[in-house]
Amino acid sequence: MPSGARMPHQGAPMGPPGSPYMGSPAVRPGLAPAGMEPARKRAAPPPGQSQTQSQGQPVPTAPARSRSAKRRKMADKILPQRIRELVPESQAYMDLLAFERKLDQTIMRKRVDIQEALKRPMKQKRKLRLYISNTFNPAKPDAEDSDGSIASWELRVEGKLLDDVRPGPGLSSKQKRKFSSFFKSLVIELDKDLYGPDNHLVEWHRTPTTQETDGFQVKRPGDLSVRCTLLLMLDYQPPQFKLDPRLARLLGLHTQSRSAIVQALWQYVKTNRLQDSHDKEYINGDKYFQQIFDCPRLKFSEIPQRLTALLLPPDPIVINHVISVDPSDQKKTACYDIDVEVEEPLKGQMSSFLLSTANQQEISALDSKIHETIESINQLKIQRDFMLSFSRDPKGYIQDLLRSQSRDLKVMTDVAGSPEEERRAEFYHQPWSQEAVSRYFYCKIQQRRQELEQSLVVRNT
Repeated sequence: MPSGARMPHQGAPMGPPGSPYMGSPAVRPGLAPAGMEPARKRAAPPPGQSQTQSQGQPVPTAPARSRSAKRRKMADKILPQRIRELVPESQAYMDLLAFERKLDQTIMRKRVDIQEALKRPMKQKRKLRLYISNTFNPAKPDAEDSDGSIASWELRVEGKLLDDVRPGPGLSSKQKRKFSSFFKSLVIELDKDLYGPDNHLVEWHRTPTTQETDGFQVKRPGDLSVRCTLLLMLDYQPPQFKLDPRLARLLGLHTQSRSAIVQALWQYVKTNRLQDSHDKEYINGDKYFQQIFDCPRLKFSEIPQRLTALLLPPDPIVINHVISVDPSDQKKTACYDIDVEVEEPLKGQMSSFLLSTANQQEISALDSKIHETIESINQLKIQRDFMLSFSRDPKGYIQDLLRSQSRDLKVMTDVAGSPEEERRAEFYHQPWSQEAVSRYFYCKIQQRRQELEQSLVVRNT
């Protein structure tokens, strides 16, 4: 026996263990995996009972289970191959699963397309009908208040969108735009000879705190017809600019947004092949390009900065109107149609679609039902295998089951060896017992020798 060999602790089997049963399966047939705690192979407590784990940690609650359910993958919804062989009709479910995968991919791609579309301005041209009307209130000598004793007129400026569409699923009647929301400023210029240089202008300008209104009204004293000029500045979103006359002739644009102007310039460069063939960053201008930017060659990245001097505020809408005070014409109305840009109604529906969670919650609930159904099918498959094995060989299966449970009991209780065999005398008459006894005595002799050597060394010192 080699020196330093140690004898195993008492009770440990020295010989080879008994022949294992089917490689020691992880889960016993006929017992659902959910019936065992993952940390220890012992029976789980009954559901609905308030309990804690043996380590003192609380058992996962319903919200924790719901979070774990969200982590389920698409693979958890696939039926095992054995079940598909047993039930050929399950192929229809697998076909639906493949169709669902394609549908999810399509929906996800469309959602990304909608998100990208919402980042870009979605405008459509609409007609805004402008109504300009005035009323005249003649003087009343017997009026009690001072306002009634003086003749006056009142001018109204109102408007609405033509062909108003009915509110769709993503819109409501409360979202109808006010008349003033279409304009950045409104200036009414009256006759300076009648109202003087300090009172002939009526101005309204948008501010961050402006309250939107459905119209404007101006009231002034007077009994004579008045010529007035209305200057309306549209509120462009995104902002638009009037091009320098030379640049406007070159691009064929009059008023446009900055991005559209830069895009039109790039199109002009490509059409006329002005980009440098050796250095793509530079533009070799033709005679028109050089006259506008005052240089023969420039970088395309410099164009937005140089455009600032060539862009002017857009022209206002100018309307000349006569405020009539003729008693025979108590109300006179003039109509004008203005082209305005409004948000695409579909944009509201697209935004509400992205923000809606009702469909997602319904889909999640259906997915949870599918996962639960697949789990129950797998459990039924395990029970079926258990019943089939038992029906083929009841005696052998019970013996194998007892062996499996015995091994599980060992793992659960952390018991080494086989207590049932070790309590019998036949266990100690096996060939390995002689070697085990020899090793035991050898270890005891070595231990005693070391003790004697240590005592002699102490005495000699």
